[in-house]
Amino acid sequence: MARLDVLTLTNGAFAENCYILVDRDARDAVMVDPGEEADRFLHRLATERVTLQAVWLTHSHADHILGTARVVEATGVPLYLHPEDRPLYDALPQQSAWLGLEPSVPPPPDRRLTHGMQLRLGGLTFEVRHVPGHSPGHVAFVGHGAAVVGDALFAGSIGRTDLPGGDTETLLASIRDQLLTLPDETVVYPGHGPATTIGQERRTNPFLTGALRLG
Repeated sequence: MARLDVLTLTNGAFAENCYILVDRDARDAVMVDPGEEADRFLHRLATERVTLQAVWLTHSHADHILGTARVVEATGVPLYLHPEDRPLYDALPQQSAWLGLEPSVPPPPDRRLTHGMQLRLGGLTFEVRHVPGHSPGHVAFVGHGAAVVGDALFAGSIGRTDLPGGDTETLLASIRDQLLTLPDETVVYPGHGPATTIGQERRTNPFLTGALRLG
């Protein structure tokens, strides 16, 4: 039975978490959300002696995609993105300028992510779940006891909704319908900050328990 490793590479001005998901037996990997330090990500692939198969994007905010061009150029792997985040993706140069980051022009996505889509990594399978609210085309990748959730859900918090395309009620509905329906023991790998579990967030996250009201 294939086994999953999740490697976390916290990087850049916003301490973004780039993840490398590895089938430990096949030594195949995918990279989720390559942020600012692309050469570091590529070096880690080499030191782990794994073969990158694809880049998967949870969403298209600059801190999550600045390294996409470099990683795709170096490896030639296909890039996966939900089409509702394509306008945000294409606006990366403008996003970078607004945030004071080094500008980058990302390559066109190769594959469209859709809700319910099954993605293969060696002998592992992940389900794509559309979780809009932080951005229109935001997705999570779920499988093998793990949920890579981008900026939808954090340990003790949720994603911001004050950026273009964000909506608080939509995000809360996404979390409720697509993430809190997972088993409590599911490990949540967020776009920033430490890993947590679905059960921990269900019990203690003030945005989900009603202890903290938004709007």
